[in-house]
Amino acid sequence: MALITQALDSIDAYSAFLSHESIPVLKHTVKELQTMREHEDSINGRTVAALVLSDPMMTLRVLMHIEANRRARQNHDITTIERAVMMMGISPFLREFSEVPTIEGQIAAHPRALVGVLKVISRARRAARYARDWAIVRHDLDVDEVTVAALLSEATDILCWCFAPTLTQQVYEMQRVDRSLRSATAQRSVFNFSAKELQLALVHHWHLPELLISMMDERQLGNPRVSTVQLATSLARHTAQGWDNPAIPDDLSAIEKLLHISRENLLHRLNVPHAAATLLLAAGGNPDGALPAG
Repeated sequence: MALITQALDSIDAYSAFLSHESIPVLKHTVKELQTMREHEDSINGRTVAALVLSDPMMTLRVLMHIEANRRARQNHDITTIERAVMMMGISPFLREFSEVPTIEGQIAAHPRALVGVLKVISRARRAARYARDWAIVRHDLDVDEVTVAALLSEATDILCWCFAPTLTQQVYEMQRVDRSLRSATAQRSVFNFSAKELQLALVHHWHLPELLISMMDERQLGNPRVSTVQLATSLARHTAQGWDNPAIPDDLSAIEKLLHISRENLLHRLNVPHAAATLLLAAGGNPDGALPAG
């Protein structure tokens, strides 16, 4: 697979490049799917879906595959992984996805990039957990859709580590030197575009379900589902290094407002360590300052 070694001139150029490359997934996911193939008579769709949902890139691959092979008579979008598995059938699903390129193979020559991408995947998983829990509190009509949207919230950051590791390292180095530097500013400086700008272009280019696209679009924050996904992504980013980021109180205030729960209840649901929770209980925060995250 090719790599991007210098910034491209347009979002269309990035979209074209990434559309011609095979999206890599975690090696662990591939190995587990191969094991499932050996015991597929005892595997159910929920088990397969749970594995896929632990890997943002496999989740993306599945949704892209479903859209690319959409049947003429299919008049509704497939927006959750369990539905995708049910539609394909377990055996065809395992055959299709158990032999795909891996992230570890793609960036084997860039060990620092592998560390970076695993951190972003961890962040995406955390965002998905937060969003799922909050969707349950909100009695959302389809919790799985919100979970998938949050899991994909870091898709472009992951792709950048996989296909432009040197440039992505530059972005993170700029932020290490200047902790006040927003992600979007550093990304535009290196890539000419922010990850969010590129992500919205890519998900449209790949024809992902409009429902999922809308939940990743911070311009639609008036929608509680969009706010759920965006706040989950923001809190996951801000807590990546612990619970002392100065942006966290604003995040918490916005989440309390969204869910109509107390700070104490929220901190309990988040399993915040006692020492940090004590400080955050008294930290206040401005809900209008929480978004957009960058």
